Amino acid sequence: MSKVALIMVAYLLEKEIFEVKGEYQILIVGTRCKEIARSLGFSLKEQTEIAISASEIASNIVYHAKGGGMVVVEIISEEGRRGIEIRGEDKGPGIENIELALQDGYSTIGSIGGGLPALRRLMDFFQIESELGKGTKVVVRKWLKK
Repeated sequence: MSKVALIMVAYLLEKEIFEVKGEYQILIVGTRCKEIARSLGFSLKEQTEIAISASEIASNIVYHAKGGGMVVVEIISEEGRRGIEIRGEDKGPGIENIELALQDGYSTIGSIGGGLPALRRLMDFFQIESELGKGTKVVVRKWLKK
């Protein structure tokens, strides 16, 4: 498939679902979200923010929800504007204290603890729901500037 055809695919697909079980999927999800963002007309800076956010969501699934999960990427429209929505869902152990998990520097796996706080800063919309023993769902959105 030519590069032109690959770019056209991003225009045609309104929703893509990625099964996330290992590290390789982190790269796939981030790269694909950047491609979709580029096709929608996001700036290079915004494309990078979207790719980082998508990779962070997939990374959390890999490292925290050992059984894996999925990332759903959707082109969205609302009140005449277009954007991208990224949803991560897993059936992992859940987050015991969401407010603590949203603080810079907090980590349960020895990382720098910047992931969830960065999602809130990088994207226009951020929502997280988690239930112990049942899993976590994260939703982020970025809107095209008019």
